[in-house]
Amino acid sequence: MHRFEKKQIFFLRNMETTIILVRHGETVDNARNVMQGQTQGELNERGMEQARQVAVRLASEPVDAVVASDLHRAIQTAEIIAEPHGLPVNTTALLRERDWGSFTGRYIPDLRNMVWPDDVESEDALLLRARSFLIYITATYPGKRVVAVGHGIINKAILAIYGHCEMREVQRMMNAEVRVLTVSPERASSAGTVASSGTTVASAE
Repeated sequence: MHRFEKKQIFFLRNMETTIILVRHGETVDNARNVMQGQTQGELNERGMEQARQVAVRLASEPVDAVVASDLHRAIQTAEIIAEPHGLPVNTTALLRERDWGSFTGRYIPDLRNMVWPDDVESEDALLLRARSFLIYITATYPGKRVVAVGHGIINKAILAIYGHCEMREVQRMMNAEVRVLTVSPERASSAGTVASSGTTVASAE
């Protein structure tokens, strides 16, 4: 391989991707305190307004791509954010919310202190999916600024992988909250997973 090509490959591998991580706006089930999991969900009026506020905030910032979970509530939020930039919304199942199995559709306060069913997505699986997302984004958009719209728990897993910490150490994101990460492909590939022993049921993500 030519020396120039080697340098070019090294440069691309070390280009950092800026991820503007967003949680979707409030949904009908968020307001009802219902566990959504991987159901599609629907933004309520407050959630639409929250998404519009994020769109205004990011309208003057450079954005190269908009990526969202393939669940409807995230796509709705992403489309509002993408509109000022004239960008399409690309979707990925890697950004889906945690699969809550038999807890899906239940009223969250009723789930406190309940034994978790076997069909809830494990934290190890969730963290591996979060790591795969970071690898995918940095490989697909090297050196770019990417808005990524996900959900409360998967975003928490992404932040845990990014911060090399346990999920319970990460402060949960509120609806339409924005956090910014800068990740190189090498950092994403070398990131490990730190599983937590906690089994607390969180909010209606």
